[in-house]
Amino acid sequence: MNGNQITKGEIKEMNQNLLCFRFVFSKWVYVLIAGSIASIFWIMFNIFDQLLFFTPIVIFYLPPDAVIGFILTNITSILIGIVVSMNVYLLRHSKFKLSLASFLSGSSLSVLSSTCASCTSLGFVLVSTFGAAGIAASSLMSNYQIPLRIISVALLMWALYSISGKLTSNCVINGKSRKII
Repeated sequence: MNGNQITKGEIKEMNQNLLCFRFVFSKWVYVLIAGSIASIFWIMFNIFDQLLFFTPIVIFYLPPDAVIGFILTNITSILIGIVVSMNVYLLRHSKFKLSLASFLSGSSLSVLSSTCASCTSLGFVLVSTFGAAGIAASSLMSNYQIPLRIISVALLMWALYSISGKLTSNCVINGKSRKII
C-alpha cells in the first residue's frame, strides 16, 4: 500500500469535520463572531508589529523584511477567529465542558509571539517586572519570533481539529430529514 493513499475512514472523517464546520458557519452569528475576533486580533497584531499606526493619521506600512511575519499574523488572526467562534458554538450547543487547552493554547502563544518584545513597551514591562527572567523572555521572543508564530499556528490548527472532533462526536444525522441534530 502506497503511503500517499487516503483510506475510506480518513475521507469519512474529513467529510464529517467539513460538515460540522459548514454547519457552524451556516449561521451568520458565528460568521460575525469569527470576523470580528479576527479583525480585532489583526489590528492588534499589526499595531504590536508596528505596521499599523493611528496617529496622526491611519497609516499601514509593510517593509520587505516583515512580509513573512505579516502573513503568519494574518493566518493566526483568522484561525483565532474560527477557533473562538467554534468554541462559542460548542459552549452554547453542547453539554461538554469547554476545555481551556483548546481555547487558550494557540491563542495565548500567538498573542505573546506577535509582540516584538524589544520593539514595544512589553520588553520594558518584562524586564522591570521579572528582572533577568524578563530579559531572557524578551530576547527569546524577539530572536525566535517567526518560529514561535509557526508554533502558534500549529497549536491553533490542533485546537481547530480538536473542536471539530468534539463537534463531530455531537453531530447525529437524522436519516429521514437529513438534518444534523
